[in-house]
Amino acid sequence: MEDSTIHTTHERLAKHLAALGMGLPATADLVEILQRLLTQDEAELLLALPTNIAPLQVATVEQIAAAAGVDQPDEIEVALDRLLARGLLYSGRTLSGERGYALLQAGFGFPQTFFWAGEESDEAREMAAMVSKYANRHVLREMYAATPTKAYRYVPLDLSLTADQQAVYPQHAMDGVLDRARTFAVAHCPCRVAVGLRGHACEHPLEVCLKFDELADYVVERGLARSITREEARGIVRASAEAGLVHFVDNALGDVKHNCNCCGDACWNVGTIRRRKIPRDSLMATYFLRTTTRETCSSCGMCAEVCPVHAVDVESGEPDVDLDWCIGCGVCVTRCADGAAGLALRTDLAHEPPPDFAALHRTILGEKSEA
Repeated sequence: MEDSTIHTTHERLAKHLAALGMGLPATADLVEILQRLLTQDEAELLLALPTNIAPLQVATVEQIAAAAGVDQPDEIEVALDRLLARGLLYSGRTLSGERGYALLQAGFGFPQTFFWAGEESDEAREMAAMVSKYANRHVLREMYAATPTKAYRYVPLDLSLTADQQAVYPQHAMDGVLDRARTFAVAHCPCRVAVGLRGHACEHPLEVCLKFDELADYVVERGLARSITREEARGIVRASAEAGLVHFVDNALGDVKHNCNCCGDACWNVGTIRRRKIPRDSLMATYFLRTTTRETCSSCGMCAEVCPVHAVDVESGEPDVDLDWCIGCGVCVTRCADGAAGLALRTDLAHEPPPDFAALHRTILGEKSEA
């Protein structure tokens, strides 16, 4: 009877987590992860945390205690802090400055808290195996393709945009993203760390996962990342570009919370597109596409060699770009010795992402509630 009750509680929690804007699809594999991580009492407590909020938006201890039907908030806070110490909750401040807690949402702590620090522990190895089993293409599709508005967007490498383009579209350049952030931290790439823990090491740089503002505060406070300066962040972005990594950020003009620098070998988004598992526009917002000046192209094939998603083919003697799968990252542009490769803003999309992080996630929550 006890085992049945525990299973039911964890199944309820899985469905609760699925209701988040950046929800975790409720599958048997997620229930198994929750059973591994949480006691029945802990799972019951997490059921009292709200789901109709944006990532990084917190509820106070008093609000959580009221939802749990407990009249002693101090006891609730002790239990919440235990979960926080184990990387199973987010903690931050309300608009009025009160400390609060929130469930980890997809991409905003789950499963990243197990891997951001880059540690090789038994628990991290176990979680790497369990998360790999859980996060299959069907789960990723439900996580990221369920709403028309995408949570993340690709940002072209700065050197792949002309000076005129950078002047007209500063919101589509990493320098602009960094200029708007207030505080900075760098963590390890959770995708490459998890792959390495499963015995498939990726050769790309590891400590390249940038966090900004309240997300930076959280990862530094929890020992998951280290604090850096704006200029150090610029250096990491430059080094990532030189390594052929792809920038992506929150799909908002301002108030961006993080920047991942991804490869096609290990990362959930670029790798999924490279393997043609989920259509690009279902997974990510892509605002630019590759162009080619045929007159100056020597058909050297370098662009096909470096394309992170294998969207370029030169077998016909000149570049043939699959524009349905190109992610507009600009890696090929920076490697083109002929100056023939370029990027152009897509004409079939709205040119502006949502104005800020809050607006982005209000839109996603609204779309999810209407689905």
